[in-house]
Amino acid sequence: MILHHEFIKTAKKYSKKLAIDDKSTNKQVPYDRALIATLILAKRFTKLKEGYIGVMIPTSAGAMLTSLGLLMAGKVPVMINYSTGASDNCEYAQAKCGFKTIITSKALLIKLGARLVNGMIFIEDVMEQISTGEKLKAALKSKMPAGRIIKSTPSTDIDDNVTILFTSGSEKDPKAVQLTHRSVGSNINDVIDVYKLTDNDIVMSMLPVFHSFGYMSNFWLPLITGMTAVTYANPLEYKTIPKLIRENKATMMAATPIFLSGYLRESQPGDFDTMRIIIGGADKVTDSLREGYLKKHDKVLLEGYGVTETSPGISINTHEENRPGSIGKPLPSVQVKIEDLNSGKELGPNEEGKILVKGDLVMKGYFDDIEETSLHIRDGWYDTGDMGLIDDDGFLWHKGRLKRFVKIGGEMVSLVRTELELERVLPEGVDCCIVEVPDSLKGAKIVATVTEQVDEKEIMKKLQGKLPPIAMPKKFIVLPELPKMGSGKIDFRTITDIVRRKTQNGNNL
Repeated sequence: MILHHEFIKTAKKYSKKLAIDDKSTNKQVPYDRALIATLILAKRFTKLKEGYIGVMIPTSAGAMLTSLGLLMAGKVPVMINYSTGASDNCEYAQAKCGFKTIITSKALLIKLGARLVNGMIFIEDVMEQISTGEKLKAALKSKMPAGRIIKSTPSTDIDDNVTILFTSGSEKDPKAVQLTHRSVGSNINDVIDVYKLTDNDIVMSMLPVFHSFGYMSNFWLPLITGMTAVTYANPLEYKTIPKLIRENKATMMAATPIFLSGYLRESQPGDFDTMRIIIGGADKVTDSLREGYLKKHDKVLLEGYGVTETSPGISINTHEENRPGSIGKPLPSVQVKIEDLNSGKELGPNEEGKILVKGDLVMKGYFDDIEETSLHIRDGWYDTGDMGLIDDDGFLWHKGRLKRFVKIGGEMVSLVRTELELERVLPEGVDCCIVEVPDSLKGAKIVATVTEQVDEKEIMKKLQGKLPPIAMPKKFIVLPELPKMGSGKIDFRTITDIVRRKTQNGNNL
């Protein structure tokens, strides 16, 4: 499917229905007005000479309509992360993808205290400059049949880029991921099919659209299906989101475990009564989080798995087929295989190796980076860089990032496994992250970062027998707050840098 073409068809079909209920600006946008707005913006954006245009706007009607307007003008939106180092991220994206223009929000820059970057234009100014004549022309055009409106837009192929998203940069510099109409569209079709979504569903959209999870599930999924997207710009407002879910009778929410934990903590009984699907992804869902939603709200928290390069969904649990602790079964159009780390041989059930993925969901490649693309995609198979296995019943189990395995004394040790066992014995409310630091004798040693001082001897005693000696943390370092990415994922790269500096300086050891 061509995504903006599908939006046009949906907007015509559900013209008077509410498309976006923007709770940050208190603006309600029905589908017919959303179509008019995108036609106006498309006319404006056609004047921009560049093929790639940066977009840095929080999750809102503005972010969605801007992206649609750019596509309808024949441009490709490059979504920019504003959660950390917004201005630096703008310049990084400009340099990486070779463009200057960035559509952003004046209110966002003021809130962030971010500096102006050359090439920025403000969506507030664009909207203020729209004349009555432009509005009338767009309104008239919106009355045409969907097919004629589509024909009036620049020719688009299903394998053309629909966006460029950047990888999180939690392990190394972000890469520019080219997602196509085919790749994102295949993901949308699979999710609709598996969860039996309809236009009656209401999505709580608060994930940032610069993150692939939010881009697909909070933006395109509702606007192609004819749902209502209830948008809120700040996913960190843990008290507000549950209230919005209750007040707007939302039926679906996708979020990262960090955000889900905050919503669980601050929610009141009854807040999630209308929810039929709650999906956790982008990081591991803990047993305690699943138990918390079941106990407090009688809701089953379903875990899924995906990466930016696969648009993003690869596998998901459903109410009909749910194996807690697993990351679910592969989506209908997705092929998954497990490959031996050394030989490259395909492994059988319950054998642990690298997770490889094939299907329409796989990205076109990394922008202007043939070398990285060829390293990750071979014969159509995308190497996720994750370790896992497929059990006898077809459920996929995530065993950690390959880069979160470390060789100690000739043995491969999973930092994720150590992390999981440590989480089970830590006092309630204490978060942890396991990293490795260089060791002159064994090559590496394991260090546990925790958010509060703990009784280390007692913790180590509880870990005895649950982990082999080489997988036991050798030191504990207290970081009152674990650095996180804008998506809520743990920023392993920053934590590792902090721990290594402390180790070198001899602090806290």
